[in-house]
Amino acid sequence: MEGLHGAGESRPLVEGNPSRVIAFDGNGVVTLATFLAHVHGVAALLPDAPFALNLCEDRYRFLVAFCAVALRGQTTLLPPARTRGAIDDVRARHAHSYCIGDRDDCGCDAGHAVTHAPAPPHYVRLPDLLPALDGSVPDVALDALVAIGFTSGSTGVPGANPKTWATFHTGTLQNLAALADLHGEATLPVVATVPPQHMYGMELSVLLPLLGNVAVHGARPFFPEDIAAALRDAPRPPLLVTTPVHLRSLVESGVSLPPLAAIVTATAPLPQALAAAAEARFGCEVRELFGSTETCIFARRRTAHEQGWTPFDGVRLQPVPDGTLVHAPHLPEPRLLADIVELDAAGRFELRGRQADMIEIAGKRASLADLTRRLLAIVGVRDGVICQCDAPGATGVRRIFAAVVADSALDDAALLDALRADVDPVFLPRRIRRIDALPRNETGKLPRAALEALFDTDSN
Repeated sequence: MEGLHGAGESRPLVEGNPSRVIAFDGNGVVTLATFLAHVHGVAALLPDAPFALNLCEDRYRFLVAFCAVALRGQTTLLPPARTRGAIDDVRARHAHSYCIGDRDDCGCDAGHAVTHAPAPPHYVRLPDLLPALDGSVPDVALDALVAIGFTSGSTGVPGANPKTWATFHTGTLQNLAALADLHGEATLPVVATVPPQHMYGMELSVLLPLLGNVAVHGARPFFPEDIAAALRDAPRPPLLVTTPVHLRSLVESGVSLPPLAAIVTATAPLPQALAAAAEARFGCEVRELFGSTETCIFARRRTAHEQGWTPFDGVRLQPVPDGTLVHAPHLPEPRLLADIVELDAAGRFELRGRQADMIEIAGKRASLADLTRRLLAIVGVRDGVICQCDAPGATGVRRIFAAVVADSALDDAALLDALRADVDPVFLPRRIRRIDALPRNETGKLPRAALEALFDTDSN
């Protein structure tokens, strides 16, 4: 391990005084003492099994279930989506697993809508009134496998990424240090729009309140009015943990937000214009975080004012032919990212696309991610993506397509003219498809299958 942890070492599952607030909502607060009693109470309900899929919708109940599973020495599985297919796939790969949730059905999502699918087999439904038992703060071995996260599917078949308590513990201390300048000594309230099952949601809305002076709201608000209501439940200016999709919706909605400590965002690239608009609109810093399911969060930038990313202390990036190796204190070994980066002398970096999205036409190379970034920078484009057709056309060239959500005043000719100012003509989209919304998942990403379906309907 790059982190300095000896064999057999352990760390507490939760830190702080028993009276500190760990969670809150419109009904009040939950102290650490009450939380620990709930953890011990739920742990007594769980079956003997090696793996548990945590499907809890309520973030506090997710937090309790995660710790109860760890207390039993089991591993939490974090499916790439809460669809029935994703759940069944993860369970098929992990024998003797069970599901734990807070609904009578499995709460499977289709985007943000709940399908009310029947509960999967071996489903533990948390009682409405959580049981409480006395118990001390448990220690967890640093080498204990506490979670397995799965990639979202945006780059192909979901892959398993094991996380030990050492990885989570060290990474959370890094995250706390990276956010320390955004608030004072008082407890930092957090409201998150991202699901706790996603690694970004796990890091910022589950692990932060476990190990830092942080309290998390139990809800996962989706619509702007719901986000504003949750933020108003906070006893002091909160940190909003969100995505570019939600942030754009907030900016465009006209909804009034209470004072914020800051806004952090991840999961998809944040356009600089959107970051600047959000800072002006809400009067706080918008900080973009960089990471992945494989690496967890390891860098940050203030997108409204800078292009480059600053790695966390102790993090070092190493460009290699297949992408970039990330060396970090919280990683047991360097992790390979598909992203291509350009480093400066101080170790800061800028993204230059991915190996998988590098395309070559007429001897010229470009990155689909960079082309998409230029598309999103056009005034009047609210969302969009540029892709390359899988099958070559009659000339043997795989054509470039664009799917765009844009103002009606921006016609195709004007859009192409705006792109032409920054893009070589060979990479201009040969077909532009206007749609009402891109098929993004609940964290704002575009899964490969959804993109393929979108462009399959527009082929030939």
